[in-house]
Amino acid sequence: MKKVIYILLVISSLMNISQAATRGDVKIIEASENIRYLSQIIAKNYIFYYLYPQKGKMVDILNQSIENLNYNFRMIAITSKDSDTKDILEFLAYSKEQIKEIIEQEPDDEKTALMLDYSETIIEGADSISSSYEYPFSKEEQMWMVTKKITYLLQRVTKYYMAVHSGFDNVTNKEQLQDTIDKLDENMQIINEYKYPLVLKKDIENMYISWKENRKFLTKSKNLFLPVIMFISISYLEDIINKISLYHSKNQ
Repeated sequence: MKKVIYILLVISSLMNISQAATRGDVKIIEASENIRYLSQIIAKNYIFYYLYPQKGKMVDILNQSIENLNYNFRMIAITSKDSDTKDILEFLAYSKEQIKEIIEQEPDDEKTALMLDYSETIIEGADSISSSYEYPFSKEEQMWMVTKKITYLLQRVTKYYMAVHSGFDNVTNKEQLQDTIDKLDENMQIINEYKYPLVLKKDIENMYISWKENRKFLTKSKNLFLPVIMFISISYLEDIINKISLYHSKNQ
C-alpha cells in the first residue's frame, strides 16, 4: 500500500511539474509575440519621427516602447532556465541598447535604415525563442493567437508602408510589404470564416471593410502617401481586432 501511495505521489509531482512548465511555455510564447509586435511599433514610429522630427512627443512614445520591451525580456528571463534562450536574450538586449542610442540622436537616413535592420533582428530573436517552446493550443487559443498575429502584422505593414514611401524603397522592403499584405489577407480570412456571435457581427464587417480600404492605399504611389491617415486607420482596425481577441481570451 505504501508503495502504491509513493507511486501516486511521484506521478502527481510529475504532473505538477509538467503543468508548471506548460504555464511557463505560454508566458514565454506570449512575451515573444509582444516583442515581435513592439519591434514593429518602434520602427514604424521612428520613421514617423524621421519624417517629422519636430514631433517631440514621439521620442517619449519610443522610449515607452523600449520600456515595454524590457518588461517582456524580463518576463522571459525569469521564466526560462534554458541557456540558449538566455543567450538570445543577451543578443536582443544588445540590439535594444543600440536602438536606444539611435533614438537619443537626431534622425537621419542612416539611423532610419539601422532602425529597420534592428527591428528585423529582434523579430528573428523572438522567433528563435518561441520556436523552442511548445504548447497544445485549444481552438479558442489558436484563434486568440491569430488575433495576436494580426496586430503584429498591422504594425509591420505600416512600418513597410512608411519605409517604402519615405525613400527606403529597395526591392527587399517592397517584397516585405507585399508579403505582409498577403499574410494579413490569410489571417483576416481565418477570422472571417469563424462563427462569431451576433454581437460581434458588426465588428467583423467593419474589420473587413476597413482592411479592404487600407489595402488599396498600401502600395499606391508616393503622391498618395498619407502617413497620419494611415496611422489612424490602422489604429482603428487594431481596436477591432483587440475586441475580437478579448472574445477569444474569455472563451479559452
